[in-house]
Amino acid sequence: MAATPNPEAGDSAGYRSALIVGVGEGLGASLTRVFRREGGMQVVMAARQPHKLQAFAAELGAHALRCDATKATDVAALFEEAARLLNGAPEVVVYNASRRVRGPFVELDADAVAQAIELTAFGAFLVAQQAARRMVPQRRGAILFTGASASVKGYPQSAAFAMGKFAQRGLAQSLARELSPQGIHVGHVIVDGAIRRPAAAGAAVTGATDAGDAQLDPDAIARTYLHLLSQPRSAWTWEIEVRPWGERF
Repeated sequence: MAATPNPEAGDSAGYRSALIVGVGEGLGASLTRVFRREGGMQVVMAARQPHKLQAFAAELGAHALRCDATKATDVAALFEEAARLLNGAPEVVVYNASRRVRGPFVELDADAVAQAIELTAFGAFLVAQQAARRMVPQRRGAILFTGASASVKGYPQSAAFAMGKFAQRGLAQSLARELSPQGIHVGHVIVDGAIRRPAAAGAAVTGATDAGDAQLDPDAIARTYLHLLSQPRSAWTWEIEVRPWGERF
């Protein structure tokens, strides 16, 4: 069992459990793997189709649950079930869910845009609220959000994604200012670039001409989340940007 952390020392191993909402085969899977193997945490993964995660969950000794993050009742039930599986409320909560709708602005389907914003922004609110309700009385915990280039820069034909990610970033910033004095570390990770496919994750980088240099390794991104969890509270980061070193600026 992990030792009780010194709150000022910021030992990531002191966090014993995590809930990751929005897990697929990319970054969500890497977060689960890194948190389990390198962070020593028990992990619950949440997705709309958890049956696709069962083999991965069994391999890592994690749990996979179903959740529609846009439904308040689903999110509340998720936290109750996660607490049962983890023998207590999750100490780290990551919101990794989002939805993209691409196309010329004048041709966008209004319902599709509403659904995208609902998952990216409102879902983040619902999950963060449930996490905060459990963490504040303990005066301890971490809530992390997965951002994107679109969190700070609206791209052509990507209005819906920018709207959702801008809102999510505003939520993270507001929560960092409100919850940090109560012992809750809130972090927003801007993933500025394309993420490598799982088959290429962890591949050695030997030179600037390597095909993968223009993309981010999802395991490396996950280790950045783990680094945030290890920060001393006197110097908490609320936002950090990760980007590939071999990109063309």
